[in-house]
Amino acid sequence: MRPTIRAVHTAHVSLDAHPDLMVRGAKGAHERSEFLLVRVVTSDGVEGYGEVSATPLWSGEDGASADHFIRSVLAPALIGTALTPVGAADELMDKVLHGNPFTKAGLSIALWDAYARTLDVPLAVALGGPYRDEIPIKLSLSGDGPDLERAYHAARAAGFGAFKVKVGLGVPTDVARFDQARALVGDGVFLGSDANGGWSRAEAVRAIQALDRLGVAFVEQPLQRDDLAGLADLRGLGPPIVADESVFGTADLVRVIEAGAADVISLYVGKSAGPGRAVGMAALAASFGLAVVIGSNGELGLGAAAQLHVAAAIPRLAAIPSDIIGAHYYTEDVLAKPLDSDGRRVRLSSEPGLGVTVRDDLLREFR
Repeated sequence: MRPTIRAVHTAHVSLDAHPDLMVRGAKGAHERSEFLLVRVVTSDGVEGYGEVSATPLWSGEDGASADHFIRSVLAPALIGTALTPVGAADELMDKVLHGNPFTKAGLSIALWDAYARTLDVPLAVALGGPYRDEIPIKLSLSGDGPDLERAYHAARAAGFGAFKVKVGLGVPTDVARFDQARALVGDGVFLGSDANGGWSRAEAVRAIQALDRLGVAFVEQPLQRDDLAGLADLRGLGPPIVADESVFGTADLVRVIEAGAADVISLYVGKSAGPGRAVGMAALAASFGLAVVIGSNGELGLGAAAQLHVAAAIPRLAAIPSDIIGAHYYTEDVLAKPLDSDGRRVRLSSEPGLGVTVRDDLLREFR
């Protein structure tokens, strides 16, 4: 008999970003994050954990809205239904709640974690992998002058050796910021850029040409998310174009593919509404010759663990390092033991499910 979903619990967590690593980009500064942790309990007594990593400025969701929708809409629909297939639970969530992919992702992560723990296998195995057991990673650098220098030294102290620079704030300052970052990291070090849709078409052409001369490894989301024709025109100017804000769900991915708007797709577990759908979107991208990089919404340990397992489970991962940074970005972690990461790579655990454990003090906060 298949296990059923017996209970859903939540716990709020609010954390400050590391003061030297705080992201300052075209969409504003990411100083603090409100998270909602999710626990699912099955009829067999197996527990699975997830994380809603939502930022209102970016997604229109946060811990409060996620808690409301999980308690009042999603949990009532799911409790008593079969745990497997987890994809059916993902579809049911879409039937009772429109949009809110990050909220659904937090619950979906918990369901997939419980499923993999039921099978006594790592989540990457339950998702069809793993194709690899370690993932190269990078960290964002932002700010100007002394702020950028402090960010770089903090990143280096944490072990990072690959980076991307936040741009999209004005071409002259963007080029100067990238030039400073290049001088800090040195020639030959992996250094990309992320404009968060902050440029016009004319600005993007000027900026990309200038950054290309400085050895930029890629340019992420140079234009607004819906300007797919403009993104397509920027391909071939030099560095690969990465579509990030342009791709939330599968329909967005199809539109980007049809428009020829990207060389690489940045996938989030949150934007995709869960691990299973992220892996499915990666497979669709691969069928059209597009590799993916795992992007970040500033996840904590549970969200970063989900990113790691998705990155391990997809067949075609881009050469661009992923953004699986977890607690590196914050002043503390929610995990009893952090992910196995040295700042250059994060390594897959052989433990079942997400392979991580929530801190004891936070376990007492679930209700």
